[in-house]
Amino acid sequence: MPRVLSANIGRPRPLRLAPERPTGIDKQPVDVLEVHDPGPRRVEHGAGVSGVGGDHVGDGRHHGGHDRAVYAYAREELDIWAAALGRELPNGSFGENLTTSGIDVDAAEVGDRWHVGSAVLEVRWTRQPCATFGEWMGERGWVKRFARHGRTGALFSVLVPGEIRAGDEIDVEPSGSGIDLPTVLRAKLGDAVLARRVVDSGVYTGARLRQFTDVLER
Repeated sequence: MPRVLSANIGRPRPLRLAPERPTGIDKQPVDVLEVHDPGPRRVEHGAGVSGVGGDHVGDGRHHGGHDRAVYAYAREELDIWAAALGRELPNGSFGENLTTSGIDVDAAEVGDRWHVGSAVLEVRWTRQPCATFGEWMGERGWVKRFARHGRTGALFSVLVPGEIRAGDEIDVEPSGSGIDLPTVLRAKLGDAVLARRVVDSGVYTGARLRQFTDVLER
């Protein structure tokens, strides 16, 4: 049965790249996540807004907000990377709020709904690795390597606020959109064929849609 293996939040932590803007990438397990819709992506008091209570978002221009409210990554993927890198990767190592077990997170399609704990989450976006993640991992060429792997986890909006704990089962309500997360990632990174597929699917509007139409206009 798919379930939450670990529920994680990040406290502010400075990194060398931008010491004046602490990051929340250092996620640690907690007893319970309280999730909610944080509204539009924005900066408040020098930080972004997370959909997880107590979770720090350092860069509000690029992280947090309605469609990046909660981040999930599979324990199975962490194990693959741990073997490849020759190092231990505890739950939360990739900055995920939900470390999952028994579910292929990257097979999720845009619009799928996860009923987990007392909350309902909707798959909205895929992670695109950034320089902060690269510094955090300390692996040469990490950002490009992780992106090439193409399995970067799922970002959710919160449709129904609630509480999520380790051990909670994950019940997926499929959307049938046909647009899985690796397709979104490759389209964002410049694959025009896949960008056309995303555009034609109708899963995105507004600024999100423009990211893919821009690929088609290059």
